[in-house]
Amino acid sequence: MKIITVKIPEIYIELIDELVRLGIYPSRSEAIRVAIRDFLRREISMRRRTMRRLS
Repeated sequence: MKIITVKIPEIYIELIDELVRLGIYPSRSEAIRVAIRDFLRREISMRRRTMRRLS
Protein backbone atom coordinates (compact mmCIF):
# COMPACT_ATOMS: atom_id res chain seq x y z
CA MET A 1 0.00 0.00 0.00
CA LYS A 2 1.07 3.55 -0.65
CA ILE A 3 0.66 6.49 1.68
CA ILE A 4 -0.95 9.62 0.25
CA THR A 5 -1.79 12.98 1.76
CA VAL A 6 -5.31 14.29 1.28
CA LYS A 7 -6.88 17.46 2.62
CA ILE A 8 -10.50 16.97 3.64
CA PRO A 9 -12.95 19.15 5.55
CA GLU A 10 -12.91 18.84 9.34
CA ILE A 11 -16.53 17.67 9.37
CA TYR A 12 -15.56 14.62 7.29
CA ILE A 13 -12.88 13.73 9.81
CA GLU A 14 -15.34 14.13 12.67
CA LEU A 15 -17.86 11.85 10.95
CA ILE A 16 -15.19 9.26 10.15
CA ASP A 17 -14.06 9.37 13.77
CA GLU A 18 -17.66 8.78 14.86
CA LEU A 19 -17.82 5.64 12.69
CA VAL A 20 -14.59 4.45 14.32
CA ARG A 21 -15.92 5.25 17.83
CA LEU A 22 -19.07 3.26 17.04
CA GLY A 23 -16.89 0.29 16.10
CA ILE A 24 -18.10 0.24 12.49
CA TYR A 25 -14.50 0.60 11.25
CA PRO A 26 -11.31 -0.18 13.14
CA SER A 27 -9.54 3.00 12.00
CA ARG A 28 -9.81 6.15 9.92
CA SER A 29 -7.67 4.53 7.25
CA GLU A 30 -9.98 1.56 6.89
CA ALA A 31 -13.09 3.76 6.70
CA ILE A 32 -11.47 5.88 3.99
CA ARG A 33 -10.29 2.81 2.05
CA VAL A 34 -13.84 1.40 2.08
CA ALA A 35 -15.29 4.74 0.99
CA ILE A 36 -12.82 5.02 -1.90
CA ARG A 37 -13.38 1.40 -2.93
CA ASP A 38 -17.15 1.85 -2.99
CA PHE A 39 -16.84 5.13 -4.90
CA LEU A 40 -14.60 3.54 -7.52
CA ARG A 41 -16.89 0.54 -7.95
CA ARG A 42 -19.91 2.82 -8.48
CA GLU A 43 -18.09 5.11 -10.90
CA ILE A 44 -16.61 2.30 -12.97
CA SER A 45 -19.94 0.47 -13.08
CA MET A 46 -21.77 3.61 -14.16
CA ARG A 47 -19.17 4.40 -16.85
CA ARG A 48 -19.29 0.84 -18.20
CA ARG A 49 -23.09 0.92 -18.43
CA THR A 50 -22.92 4.25 -20.25
CA MET A 51 -20.32 2.92 -22.70
CA ARG A 52 -22.44 -0.19 -23.41
CA ARG A 53 -25.47 1.99 -24.16
CA LEU A 54 -23.40 4.11 -26.54
CA SER A 55 -22.08 1.05 -28.39
